[in-house]
This record gives sequence, C-alpha cells and structure tokens, in this order.
Amino acid sequence: MRKITLLIFLLFSIGTTAQYGKNCEIRQWKINIVNPGLEYEKGIGVNQTLNVRAAWQLALDLAMADPYKELDFFPAITVQTRFYYNFEKRARKRRQIYGNSADYFAPTVAILSPDARVVDNEIVDGLYGYGGLVYGIQRSYNSGLSFSIDAGAAYYVGSFKRGIYPVVNLSIGWIVSEKRWCMGK
Repeated sequence: MRKITLLIFLLFSIGTTAQYGKNCEIRQWKINIVNPGLEYEKGIGVNQTLNVRAAWQLALDLAMADPYKELDFFPAITVQTRFYYNFEKRARKRRQIYGNSADYFAPTVAILSPDARVVDNEIVDGLYGYGGLVYGIQRSYNSGLSFSIDAGAAYYVGSFKRGIYPVVNLSIGWIVSEKRWCMGK
C-alpha cells in the first residue's frame, strides 16, 4: 500500500512540476514609453498572468460627437487577466518565450480619469471606464525590450452615451525588473 501511495505521489508531483513550468514569468515590471507609465505582470496560473498598467493612455473620448476622431491621452488604470495559449508551440519551434512572449486572450477593464472639459457647450467631468475582451500578442527580447498589442471590444460606461466600442492597447518599453521561471531562450 505504501508503494502505491508513494508512486501516486511521485506521479502527481511530476505532473504538477511540469504544469507549473509552463507559466513563464513569475513577475515582471515594465516601463511603457508609448502610453507613458508603469506595467506589472504577475503569474497567477499555469499559463495565466494578471497584468496591471497605470499610464497616460490614448483612448476614445465618448463625450465627443464623433469619438473615433477625438482620441486623447487620459490617466488610466487597466487590469487584464491574460490567458497565454501558445507557449508550448513557440518552445517546440525554438522561438523565444522569455518575458511571456506568446499570444493571449484577456478579459480587460479600465478606469480613465480625464480632466473636466467643455463638449458641445457643456462641462463634462468624471471617471469613465470599460470592460471587455481582447486578443493580443506580447514579445520580449533579451535586451529587455518588450512589445505588446491587443485589440477587441468593450462596453463603455460613464456620464455619456454608453455602448460597445473598440479597444486597442499598445505597449512598447523595457522590462526593468523580473523574476524568471521561463525555460525558453
């Protein structure tokens, strides 16, 4: 009985270790230069991370008559739970997976805080935000350079017309601090 219990325990341990090894980075801090700010990504599952970004983000201003023509930079906090799905495929092809270099799906939420502004002779003030789903890619290089872009749709809420609009996030910057688990190049 002890041998069977020991064998089951060893097999379970090997499976658990193999699954944990797929989660590339335990944590990393990045500086974003396109949307100036900081980004923190923490591994929370096998192929899953929590990504939090505080930055001046380029975004739609839905208080405007034509929000697609009225992009502006607003202070924002964006939170994503990224589900990376192709670490194994990239590693088999000998492509780099350092810095969570993979493709992902992510539920995303953001809170934006524009200053008070005049729109159609009315003062518009207050927070607004969105929640939605995006698809993205992230690539990081040994030099520390990191690039990610994601796009999708989100439901916007605030003191204006609400609705579903596109959302695109772009991050180009450097990884300044990391704790690695990654087995890739």
